[in-house]
Amino acid sequence: MSNNSLSDLTPVFFLQTFILELMHASEQQGQKHCEQLIEHIAKTAGCFFEETYRSDTNKSGMLDRESYTELILGLKNNIGGKFSLASSNQSCITVTNSSCPFGDRVTNFPELCGMTSSVFGGIAARNFGYAKVEIKKSIARNHGCCEVCVYTNREAGKDRPGIEYTDTTPVKEKQDIDNLQERIEESMQQIWRKQAKPPAKKHQPPAIVAKSPTMQKVLQSIEVVAPTLATVLIQGQTGVGKELIARAIHAMSERCRKPFIPINCGAIPESLLESALFGHEKGAFTGAIEVHQGYFERAEGGTLFLDEVDSLSPAAQTRLLRVIQEGELERVGGKQTLPVDLRIISATNQDLEEQVKQGLFRHDLYYRINVVRLSIPPLAERPEDLPYLVHLIIQRLNKKYNKQVQSVSREVMQKIRAYPWPGNVRELENILERSLLFTQSEEITDLDLELPTTVNVADEWKDIKESALVRVEQAYLKTALKAHRGDVNKIAESMGVTPRAVYGKLKKYAFNPAEYRSPSP
Repeated sequence: MSNNSLSDLTPVFFLQTFILELMHASEQQGQKHCEQLIEHIAKTAGCFFEETYRSDTNKSGMLDRESYTELILGLKNNIGGKFSLASSNQSCITVTNSSCPFGDRVTNFPELCGMTSSVFGGIAARNFGYAKVEIKKSIARNHGCCEVCVYTNREAGKDRPGIEYTDTTPVKEKQDIDNLQERIEESMQQIWRKQAKPPAKKHQPPAIVAKSPTMQKVLQSIEVVAPTLATVLIQGQTGVGKELIARAIHAMSERCRKPFIPINCGAIPESLLESALFGHEKGAFTGAIEVHQGYFERAEGGTLFLDEVDSLSPAAQTRLLRVIQEGELERVGGKQTLPVDLRIISATNQDLEEQVKQGLFRHDLYYRINVVRLSIPPLAERPEDLPYLVHLIIQRLNKKYNKQVQSVSREVMQKIRAYPWPGNVRELENILERSLLFTQSEEITDLDLELPTTVNVADEWKDIKESALVRVEQAYLKTALKAHRGDVNKIAESMGVTPRAVYGKLKKYAFNPAEYRSPSP
C-alpha cells in the first residue's frame, strides 16, 4: 500500500468502512442477526454520545431542545455527515442532511437508517419522556438527501409513520409490526400445514417479507381489512406477490377454515371462462355431459381470488356483478338460482380506472370489487426487503435441491441491490435458482444479471419501442378495417385476439369501424 493510500484512511473513512463491512458480515448470518446488531450498536452509541456531550458541555439534568439539537447534529457531522436544523418547535425537531456519514455505499444497506432513528429516538425519549422518529427522505433510498423528524409530543406524533420510543426502548411500530408479521405468517402456515402433503419440498410454507415501510403499511392494512366482509382489489406489477397478500387476508379472516380458491382469469380461454367460474348444467353446450360445479361453488364459505380480473369478458363481468350484489348465481345453461356465501378478492396489474374510462370494464363492477384497494409496491421501491428475500429464497432452494448454500457474496449482493427487477420477486427467485444450481460452494459468487447503463437510456428506448408499436398498430388496424369492411369479429380472428381487445384498440386510436362498413360493390 502506498503512502498516498495510507493518507486516505481518515477516521471517518475507517468508520464508514468498518460499519459497512460489519453489516455485510452480519448479513451473511441472517437478517434477524443484522437487525439485532443495528439496534445494539445504536443503543450503545446513543448512550455514549450523550454522556460525552454532557461531559464536554458540563450539562446535567434533562437536555432542552436546543441542547438536544446541538448534540444530534454534532454527533452526525463529526463522523462525516452534513446535517443542519430545518425547523424546531415544542412538538417536532426536523433536521436535514446532504451527505451520509456512511458514505455513498449506504444505498447497499438502507436498513442503516434504523441506526439514525434509534440514536435520535433513544436520546430524545430519555430527555423528553417520549419520541417518535419519522425518516421522510433518505440518501439510502436514493432521495438525494435526508429529512428526519423527531416528534417530542405524543399527540403530534400519533398519526405519523415511524418508530415510537419511551425512555430508551422502542415500543410501538417496530415491535407491533414484528408481532403482526409473525401472526400473519403463523395463520398462513396453519392453513398450509393442513393442506400440504409430504414431501413438501416443492411447496414451501408461505412467508411475507416486510422490512420496508411500504410493505409494513400493507401488513397493517391486512390486519384491518381481513376480519371484515369487504371485497378487496389488489393492484401491483406482475411478480410482486399479489396472491400471497390475498392468502394472508384469507388466513387472518373468519373464513380461514374454509377453502381459498385462486383462479387466474387470464389463463382460461374466453369460451370456457363462464363455465369455469360459475359451473354449467348437463347439456348446456356440446360436451357438457354432466353437471359441473364452478369455482364459485367450490369456494363456498371461503375466499375466491380472481387474479387478472381485468381479463374477464363482458358476460362474465355481468355474472360476477350479480353474484356480488345478490349473493346468488346460475350455472351456464341452468335456470335454478343457487345461493353463494364467499368473499371475493380481485387482483390486477392494469389500471382498472383507465379501463373503465375506455369502456373495457364495467364501472359498477369496478366499484363493487374496489371497496378496499391495496397497492403492492414493486421490488425496486423495497430496497430494505432485498437481503431478507435473498436469504429466504436461498433457504427454500436449498431444501428443494438438497444444497448447502448459505449466502451470496458482497459483489453479488451489490449487483442485486443495483438491478431494477422489472419482474419483481418472481424474477429474483428465478435468477437465484439458476445461479444456485451451478454453485458448488456455500456462497453464490456469480449472478447472471445485466445492469442497466443509465435510467435515461432505458427510458428513451422504452419510449422508442412504444412509439413504434403505436404506429404499427394504427397502420395494421386501418388495413384490417378496410380488408374486413369494419367486421370486428373477423379482425379479431385475423389478429388472434378477442373482439373485446380489438374494440379496446379501436377506442384507443379513435377508429370507428362503422365508417368502413360500406356495402360490397
